[in-house]
Amino acid sequence: MAQNFRRYIARNVGTSPSTLVTASTYNTVIGIKVANVTASTQIFVNVYVTTGGNDYYLAKNVPIPAGSSLELIEGKVVIQSGDVLKIVSDTATSCDVWVSTVDDISA
Repeated sequence: MAQNFRRYIARNVGTSPSTLVTASTYNTVIGIKVANVTASTQIFVNVYVTTGGNDYYLAKNVPIPAGSSLELIEGKVVIQSGDVLKIVSDTATSCDVWVSTVDDISA
């Protein structure tokens, strides 16, 4: 059975929520890396999944020092068709994000 590894990226994420992944099947998120790209400002980020009109937080108000990065998932998170993985920061154009997934696992 083939596994489809995917990556989703976002650059200069800021104070408006940015969609990282919109699931079309069952997807497994195997990694989320967020880098603070500011020179001198600590930022706070929220990463969450919107499903059925509700937000479910994977990380809420997580601080990332200036010039640092953070790995947000130590295990795996399954999202299914219609789920939307999003990120938002408290500071404009302050972070870059890399998401790794495996999709269509049970196909």
